[in-house]
Amino acid sequence: MKVSQIYVNLPVKDVQKTREFWTKIGFTINEKFSDDRAVCVVLNDTIYIMFLQEDYFMTFTSKPIAKENTSQVIVAVGLNSREEVDKVVNTAVENGAWQHEEPEDYGWMYQNSFWDPDGHGWNITFADMSQMQAE
Repeated sequence: MKVSQIYVNLPVKDVQKTREFWTKIGFTINEKFSDDRAVCVVLNDTIYIMFLQEDYFMTFTSKPIAKENTSQVIVAVGLNSREEVDKVVNTAVENGAWQHEEPEDYGWMYQNSFWDPDGHGWNITFADMSQMQAE
């Protein structure tokens, strides 16, 4: 079996602010899957993040939404260079996110991270697999 698409669904307090945030850091919106209750952020041709207004999100589950001082998921996203990683994280922080951890450089992999305005964790990485040492 092979998955053809991935849609990650995350609750947000304000869909319009979420749309503005992700657009400012360089991502596009799939308008076909967006409205006043949801915004679909395109990561690539097969991976999408569906940010759903909290009350709309709750129509899909009976479990409570994780609150501000909790975490439920940290999404890791791979980009094409260290420069892209820092650009996304720095732009996110400039637009309402906050730094999660200091950047980490493993030689073959570089990672930087942030919490978005709704408290969702994002690890932004670049990996050069040709530089990874065999164990």
